[in-house]
Amino acid sequence: MIAGMHPIVRPGEFAFVVWPENKPWPEGTRASCAEAEGLSLIVPIGSAPSNAVAMRCITLQVHSSPEGVGLTAAAAGALAQAGIPANMVAGYHHDHIYVPLDQSKDALSVLQDLQWSRKS
Repeated sequence: MIAGMHPIVRPGEFAFVVWPENKPWPEGTRASCAEAEGLSLIVPIGSAPSNAVAMRCITLQVHSSPEGVGLTAAAAGALAQAGIPANMVAGYHHDHIYVPLDQSKDALSVLQDLQWSRKS
């Protein structure tokens, strides 16, 4: 059981995009990652190209420590087993999981089940 995980779906739709480094970030940008191939941002869907995959953010309300072990793996593993793609983003206080918009209700259900399941 992952007590207190309490996953919630955040409002809004987002997309992962490659963003020109010299261009101002869109209002509402959620996260960034500087990669060798370019700057990746999580932006509101309205700021993304028309072919971008719309995502929803599910936040795990348990305080996650940078030294913590297992929470990300358990959540990603449960979603993978259900056939739901998951993009994990760790913040200082919480972990956030971006899932395709059309699978967000199923993803929330999987994570709620994980919260109350017991390891055998």
